[in-house]
Amino acid sequence: MNLISLAKLPLSADEGWPELARHRPRIARLFLFVVLPLSLVPPAMLYVAGTHYPEAFFPAMRPRNWAGVAEVCFVAEIASFAALGWLIKQVADTYALSIDYRDAYLLAALAVAPLWLASLGLLIPDLMVNAAIGVLSLGLSCALLFNGLRALGRRREEVVAASIVHVVIGAGLTAWVFVFVLTLL
Repeated sequence: MNLISLAKLPLSADEGWPELARHRPRIARLFLFVVLPLSLVPPAMLYVAGTHYPEAFFPAMRPRNWAGVAEVCFVAEIASFAALGWLIKQVADTYALSIDYRDAYLLAALAVAPLWLASLGLLIPDLMVNAAIGVLSLGLSCALLFNGLRALGRRREEVVAASIVHVVIGAGLTAWVFVFVLTLL
């Protein structure tokens, strides 16, 4: 799959998704070649931001072991990928949307990729710039999940796909707020 096809995924359920559905990578391959490399980016960026310019993002925080924070972040990302794939499958089943675990984990990997790549913004020591990047990446994740559910779920009902996205993104955000509060306290 080329970059042009990947760029079309969040924009339409008809563009790029048929090619992806034909290839359907195995979960282990998806994990090794997509999830694992991309999940290393946020811990590395958090470590860099925390050690080089913590005052830009964490002004009231006491000095801390940023390597330990990065490790916790990495473990939480891997766990959240596993939970997200499972949650997508369960919520889709609840709405009678037919996807298998392979498709659910494909959607999970694609949906978190923009969020993980958004952490590259931490190289810019500006909280507002990073907040904007975070909001844009969240929107991109929602669009990927929405169009992916419509394309891979074999039902084109937008309300069903939007409902699943709402539940999955809400649960994911709640879990991550909890992880960050525990990590940064």
